[in-house]
Amino acid sequence: MALLVTTSFAQEKTQTTGQPEPTVNTQLPVNWLYGAYIPKNAPLVALNGRERFKLYIRQTYTTPGIYIKTGFFAVHDQVRNTPEDWGDGFSGFAKRVGSNQATNIIQNSFTSLGQGMVGWEPRYDRCKCDGWPRLRHAFIRNFITYDRSEKSLRPNIMPFAAAFGAGAISATWNPNNPTITVKGYQSVITQAWVGVIINTIGEFMPDVKKKLSRHKD
Repeated sequence: MALLVTTSFAQEKTQTTGQPEPTVNTQLPVNWLYGAYIPKNAPLVALNGRERFKLYIRQTYTTPGIYIKTGFFAVHDQVRNTPEDWGDGFSGFAKRVGSNQATNIIQNSFTSLGQGMVGWEPRYDRCKCDGWPRLRHAFIRNFITYDRSEKSLRPNIMPFAAAFGAGAISATWNPNNPTITVKGYQSVITQAWVGVIINTIGEFMPDVKKKLSRHKD
């Protein structure tokens, strides 16, 4: 956390002063289901250090998304009784909740720190296109992101490196001492498919909401 704060404010000093912040950066919208996003018609403007830290706090502690993710995977592990040594009772479920929550916090922290150090875009930007290309955009944006110029694309390696690190660390408190590298790679695979699903939901959810509101009217 201390390193993240230091990195964030160091980056902020490099930003050009005297320019008004765009509304989307001031608001930093974070949806309870699919996380941080940039609206379709909003300009891509790099976050400064203070905004990055604020976004990290919102995504990791103060919005429901991370807790929903924790609950989903805890229930999934409870149904499968994984790890088996924790049992399938309430005590085992509590351990799974705690383990998943700690892993998610570690992963978010690593991701935010890494992206902050290199100045890459941590949010999903909704496609300015129409039709099926939006689905392609949602898929690709899980694997590439913008650099600090918000124009050049870079491999989106930070979430995957963070997933590996968080998975490897979580292996240290799992019973039966699971292989650290295997646990790390499993987390990377999970990040791949979960990231695509979340981006897809974030891309098309506004359309779903509009259709639902029209039916209500």
